[in-house]
Amino acid sequence: MAQREYTTLEVAGQQLRLSSPSKVYFPAHDGRPAITKLDLAEYYLRVAEETVNHLRERPTVLKRWKDGITGEFFFQKRVPEKRPEWLQTATVSFPSGRSATELVPNDAAHLVWAVNLGNIDWNPWPVRRGDLDHPDELRIDLDPQPEVPWPQVREVALVVRELLVEMDLEGYPKTSGSRGIHVNVRIEPEWSFLEVRRAALALAREVERRMPGRATSKWWKEERVGVFLDYNQNARDRTVASAYSVRPVPDARVSTPLRWEEVADVEPGELRLDTVPDRVRRLGDPAADIDDRPGRLDGLLDLARRDEEEGLGDAPWPPNFAKQPGEPKRVQPSRARKDTT
Repeated sequence: MAQREYTTLEVAGQQLRLSSPSKVYFPAHDGRPAITKLDLAEYYLRVAEETVNHLRERPTVLKRWKDGITGEFFFQKRVPEKRPEWLQTATVSFPSGRSATELVPNDAAHLVWAVNLGNIDWNPWPVRRGDLDHPDELRIDLDPQPEVPWPQVREVALVVRELLVEMDLEGYPKTSGSRGIHVNVRIEPEWSFLEVRRAALALAREVERRMPGRATSKWWKEERVGVFLDYNQNARDRTVASAYSVRPVPDARVSTPLRWEEVADVEPGELRLDTVPDRVRRLGDPAADIDDRPGRLDGLLDLARRDEEEGLGDAPWPPNFAKQPGEPKRVQPSRARKDTT
């Protein structure tokens, strides 16, 4: 049997073997050359400080594409039993009661180790391993419906910012690397996952009131109009791609932190694996100071209480969660109507 191709990289004091470095992970696209496994590793080395800053101490799910983006992928929550002694981990528990030991990418060596397994983007929990039950990040995920134009996504993001300012919270926007925008808000780790999700739902409903027909908090796709604010991304065991993650799309877009003044004009197709390192070198990371500005959820939780007093209860949860107290029927509205006729 022929020996497999590999190269060795020295990273953060570790000697790392990268197998099949010339394997194509992103085929040639729009006149740009193909991107190999080694290219992906070198990208993360160029932005290692910024990437790790948004992953540090966070349990992180791997999303493995062993044959690149044209192949199949799978989520790997558990690190392999055979792993380097220096690899850092955390054991998290899921709503099912099961648990898993997940990667905690605390330096560039962890990034390259995971790339060697086929990991392309990073999906961290909103908690640190020192306190796995109290998130320190509120995540606002703007997910546009297929017909929604990109300028509308940017408009919704700016209304989110207005509301956050009213709530004395500092939001840090970034492109999702796909069709949406994420806004991360660092918070004091004083609230449970349930309470953080409740705050996210209140925010989504208030933005919907301010932008009727353009923003929605509706969970069921048949009810959505405009940009969906996915409050359930704040439920336990839900993760989103982190800052500086390369996304598995043909042009290798990157989930890129922005200054707020960039949001109105940003074009996500310009923020790619081949352009973001130079941007970081020129401008730095707009979210570098996110840990310096933790806020409180009191204002959003007051808004949630007001909604509840006016008759707005809980909203649907993802299907892998047990039925929650106060949750409405977990069935599509159109199907529920048929069942009652």
